[in-house]
Amino acid sequence: MKSVGILADLEAHMAELSTPMRVFVAVGRFTEPEPDLPELAARIRALLAEGAADEAWRRFLPAYAPPSVPEICAALEPVETHAAAAFLAQVAAVDLVWPSHQHLPAEAAERAAERVVSLLGPEGSWWSNHDAECGAVNGLTPLFDSLLAGTDGEHFALALQIADD
Repeated sequence: MKSVGILADLEAHMAELSTPMRVFVAVGRFTEPEPDLPELAARIRALLAEGAADEAWRRFLPAYAPPSVPEICAALEPVETHAAAAFLAQVAAVDLVWPSHQHLPAEAAERAAERVVSLLGPEGSWWSNHDAECGAVNGLTPLFDSLLAGTDGEHFALALQIADD
């Protein structure tokens, strides 16, 4: 029963971080026994397909097919749990191309992001397509994109921002 409560809370807080046509989110519970990075990457692949199919992005991504699960795994970099809430709030609130433009009020994004990270717990694992050490981004689309994915081994939460110049 606890899992149902966590899932409902994750859904509610991730919905707060979603912005139509810009920030896509997904939440769920793994059905596979002992899910690992490939299972998380499969959920990321589904979210990439959803974003590309969105009416606002179809014209920019007419022949786009999301990378394969192994390619997504290779593009992901670990994010420390203590940094995950700030990164999630940034993905949700700050435009990738025009950082002065906010998709959401920073305080609201920070509160929702902190709650999501808390729900997945201190032992949760977090992944991004950003390499924080060198500042590089392993793009998952031909456009600008920023992804943060977290899991506690049972549930997952994904946020993807897509932008064009």
